[in-house]
Amino acid sequence: MASLAPRADSFNARVRGSSHVDFKTATTGVAAKAMRNDISRLVNTVEDLATKKAFDTEMQSFFYLFTRYLSERAKSVDLDWDRIKSPAEDQIVLYDTLVAPKDQANLNRLAVLKVNGGLGTSMGMTGAKSALEVKDDMTFLDLTVRQIEHLNTTRNVDVPLILMTSFNTHEDTLRIIKKYANQQVRITTFNQSRYPRIYKETLLPCPKRADDDKKHWYPPGHGDVYNALFHSGVLDQLLAEGKEYLFVSNSDNLGAVVDEKILQHMIETNAEFLMEVTDKTKADIKGGTLIDYEGSVRLLEIAQVPSEHAEDFKSIRKFKIFNTNNLWINLKALKRIMAVIQLETAAGAAIKHFKNGHGINVPRSRFLPVKSCSDLLLIKSDIYSLQHGQLVLNESRMFETTPVIKLGDHFKKIQQFQKRFKKIPRIIELDHLTVTGDVNFGRNVTLRGTVIIVANEGQRIDIPDGCILENRLLSGNLNMTEL
Repeated sequence: MASLAPRADSFNARVRGSSHVDFKTATTGVAAKAMRNDISRLVNTVEDLATKKAFDTEMQSFFYLFTRYLSERAKSVDLDWDRIKSPAEDQIVLYDTLVAPKDQANLNRLAVLKVNGGLGTSMGMTGAKSALEVKDDMTFLDLTVRQIEHLNTTRNVDVPLILMTSFNTHEDTLRIIKKYANQQVRITTFNQSRYPRIYKETLLPCPKRADDDKKHWYPPGHGDVYNALFHSGVLDQLLAEGKEYLFVSNSDNLGAVVDEKILQHMIETNAEFLMEVTDKTKADIKGGTLIDYEGSVRLLEIAQVPSEHAEDFKSIRKFKIFNTNNLWINLKALKRIMAVIQLETAAGAAIKHFKNGHGINVPRSRFLPVKSCSDLLLIKSDIYSLQHGQLVLNESRMFETTPVIKLGDHFKKIQQFQKRFKKIPRIIELDHLTVTGDVNFGRNVTLRGTVIIVANEGQRIDIPDGCILENRLLSGNLNMTEL
């Protein structure tokens, strides 16, 4: 790869627009040139040659992304909305039509990758989100390791676990995985890219040196998975080990477990890329969806949708499914088209570059993300039990759907959540729970039907130990013993 140092003629030629980037406006060219100069200065702040080379490569990937952003902004190319269609029948396969595999040995051709770069900042955490205890004193990572170990021991196979970390979570993750040393699962970690934040007004990088404070950098997220896999050497390592398929998912999706039916389907249909999708509910209206665009399957995200069509996008009539971010990828195909897909900003968007890429409409149980303390309450409750690290819906639950839970701002941070629930309530017969304001739950509380609890500003509600609430609305400054 060309260096980002100012002398690099091939790189400078690209910036002038001779090959890769077609600049439509003078301002775009000026912004690109200014960014290139600043990035060159950043690269030159690294003294160690090996580190400098790796950082140079990383900054070049960032620069490609930045120039694509400028180019698209200048052209303002929108999808032609009239050409967008719901996916054809052969572009989305129903999970129920998949058959169980006859040969378990196919698992030896599989590796599992968890995107493990996130901090639980939205839930008030400071470290790696995957270290949060979510069920029976086990963390996200514990559950993943337990699942894969069970698979390896019961099927007598070797499915390795790959963790893609970020500069925010790498040290945390390395420390945590030491405890799995005696488990029957091989764990490999690699770091995703570290890109500079840029100032909105000037479009110039925030950091002045390569070792500048963490706050000046960001991890690009799951869209960086292909780039980071390739540059870390992990892609070549997996291929050398005879691994042909990779199952990718977010570490906080507790429903994303290895599924042999999907693997079998991938092998039988020679699909190079599968995206698990599931039926939309009102909670999922902003999720990316698969579309048919001029005969090919594409991922459509809300950011690509013109504002006048935003409501169409959110409608369940035209776009009935959304992307779970559970992806199955053929590793040989990935290596072949690496140069094309390294510019994608969403991992699922790469589907258009693979042969026979399509969606699998999976049950909702394969999409159980924990993004908030409301999600956490559901997972910790008696709605689910654990079997070999996998969440299983309680048989006593009369409905296949899970309750809708909406906890207010007083429950937003994990510390508040833990303080306000002395013990997680029994919710096996709950349909809907809304809690807002200063509310505290005692031990052995049971919630059934629809329960709404509202403590207004300056008021407090305490739900006493052993209380049963069924189809109740509580509001005001109540101590439950007054009822």
